Amino acid sequence: MTDQWGNEVTSVPAEMTAIAISAPGGPEVLQPTVRPVPQPGPGEVLIRVAAAGVNRPDVLQRMGFYPPPPGASDLPGLEIAGTIAAVGPGGDPELLGQAVCALVAGGGYAEYCTAPVGSCLPVPKGFSMQEAAALPETIFTVWHNLFERAYVREGETVLVHGGTSGIGTTAIGLCKLFDIKVIVTCGSAEKCAAATALGADLAVDYSSEDYVEAVKAFTAGRGVDVVLDMVGGDYVPRNIECLADDGRHVTIAFQRGAKVEIDISQVMRRRLTMTGSTLRARSAEFKALLADEIHCTLWPRLSEGGWKPAMDQAFPLAEAAAAHMRMQAGAHVGKIVLMVG
Repeated sequence: MTDQWGNEVTSVPAEMTAIAISAPGGPEVLQPTVRPVPQPGPGEVLIRVAAAGVNRPDVLQRMGFYPPPPGASDLPGLEIAGTIAAVGPGGDPELLGQAVCALVAGGGYAEYCTAPVGSCLPVPKGFSMQEAAALPETIFTVWHNLFERAYVREGETVLVHGGTSGIGTTAIGLCKLFDIKVIVTCGSAEKCAAATALGADLAVDYSSEDYVEAVKAFTAGRGVDVVLDMVGGDYVPRNIECLADDGRHVTIAFQRGAKVEIDISQVMRRRLTMTGSTLRARSAEFKALLADEIHCTLWPRLSEGGWKPAMDQAFPLAEAAAAHMRMQAGAHVGKIVLMVG
């Protein structure tokens, strides 16, 4: 059998190389290991992984702060790209050999990984496997939180913290696709320049500027319609200051702490909405519905060349520890990926 490019699809081996977490700790606990190749269950496919994205939740899992949900692989890795090598019981054999990227609940740092078929999307036209592997985690997160939970619309303005992170660069790209103005915060003048080059309408260096004042100045005192926050802690009351009346605040992480104190009267008086979500533990059915909406709405634009993810650096699978070191150093702009197959 051949894949969609005419390459021979080989049989699936019994074992594979994977990156396991030997114990909670620093990057050095990421160790190559040999594992049995996982078997796809009903509604699943087995993907021969070509590339895997590296994300902040992987770092948290490695440190012991973000355990996988029940039933998920203990291996890190939440997004992959590759070719379908096997289908689960009752699966469609026509899927074999198709190039896909997929959102998974774990197991991506490996030569093979199972994925719910509903969480798989075709590799967009013109995308490399590394670029495709950089899509699912951040695309699903940004789409659900900005476009569904915050229902952002054309002509509105959003504030996104961490403008050069995978989430930040993805948010910039999607906002530009849908005619939404985007303000980002970054930790240096160099990162602000990078974010502006990617399309941010304003990049604020939080190490030297007050982002609340910068937002007020940019919006002529009105404020932004949406804040996408992954910082939490003392940023939340300041984010509320940045919101326009009827604004929406969406929390997706809390790097500066999960407990905050806010003036609830502002929420009432200005009709603000505060919400948030996590993605990893959501059901396969929810992720399939989200994937379908993304495929119908966003994928045609990607295949037409509308946007590609900002790529930072690629590492061989065996150098996953080095990839985590780069992410923790905070110098990256865009997505870090592992090259697998």
